[in-house]
Amino acid sequence: MMKPAERHIHEPLFHIAKREGMPWWTAWLIRIASVAAALVVCAVVTVLLTGENPISVYITMIDGAIGTERRIWSLMQGVAMLLCVSLGVTPAFKMRFWNIGAEGQVLVGGMATAACMILLGDKLPTLLLMPVIIIASIAAGAIWGVIPAFFKAKWGTNETLFTLMMNYIAIQLVSYFTLQWSVPKGSGQIGVINSASHAGWFPSIGGHDYLLNIIIVAALTAVMYIYLKYSKHGYEISVVGESENTARYIGINVKKVIIRTMLVSGAICGLAGLLLVSGTDHTITRDTAAGRGFTAIMVSWLAKFDPLFMVLTSLLIVFLQKGAIEISTIFGLNASFSEIITGIIIFFIIGSEFFINYTIKFRGAEKGGKA
Repeated sequence: MMKPAERHIHEPLFHIAKREGMPWWTAWLIRIASVAAALVVCAVVTVLLTGENPISVYITMIDGAIGTERRIWSLMQGVAMLLCVSLGVTPAFKMRFWNIGAEGQVLVGGMATAACMILLGDKLPTLLLMPVIIIASIAAGAIWGVIPAFFKAKWGTNETLFTLMMNYIAIQLVSYFTLQWSVPKGSGQIGVINSASHAGWFPSIGGHDYLLNIIIVAALTAVMYIYLKYSKHGYEISVVGESENTARYIGINVKKVIIRTMLVSGAICGLAGLLLVSGTDHTITRDTAAGRGFTAIMVSWLAKFDPLFMVLTSLLIVFLQKGAIEISTIFGLNASFSEIITGIIIFFIIGSEFFINYTIKFRGAEKGGKA
């Protein structure tokens, strides 16, 4: 009787495995190395596409972000607003509820603020007007956030598509009311609201128009850190995010958590709309949110849903955006080049998270047993 032929079993040359227990300093070394590698690649791209000295480009980027006191305040304001929206999406994302609708939630919050300023600005004293504006904007954002949450909890609808579509409804609502409130009528531009009376405007503190925004967001960051890390609600969000079945098994009302969390998420985004309209722009357009609702997703994810680390990721992204604008202005390059530089750096930073969370293990081919 013939023996069956032996054969070699070839395993893959390498496989990917999840890391366990990487020291924090190693993770930060990987992130720093990724930024250094990104700068090298950006330097090569700069020389190839523009012929400019990459060192001069980097110096211009730094100057554009923090070159003057005014630019520093503008940077801090930008960080505060992006961070506020990021804090809004974080509870939902930690629960694995993919809230892509922060853009719309910010817009309806801003629209509620503008409506109060326009319709009530000359009818209510400031002491009454500001509480009305705050309540209206937060409530508008919360309602806009809870609608997809209700459908998700009740009928299991797809929250990603639902929240995304809510963005477009919000944009068109803002476009409609912008036309209704436009000055002059029919121009499609509201202009600065209550420019003479400043009714509904946030007050300056120490001569700085943006300082109150920054203080509010700083306080909100601390509150959200405590809420997510130490409160019962934060614990329930984490459990639901890990496994809805486990949450139900230990007695957590998953539907209630979904609705409550999106109320919080939408309310914070509505607050961001308030800060943008009352504290920064003093007007409303369909571009008031300026893409922050989508950028906030990356900020939250890079920080692993930790509000304190979100301060750093928000700072990085806004720094790159401000610097990229200065590059385009000084070197006479179009906006696409600055976006290429920003995109390369962010790509490397995102890629570094792969090497922080996973390792590549190489294996050679091994002999297997008999067939």
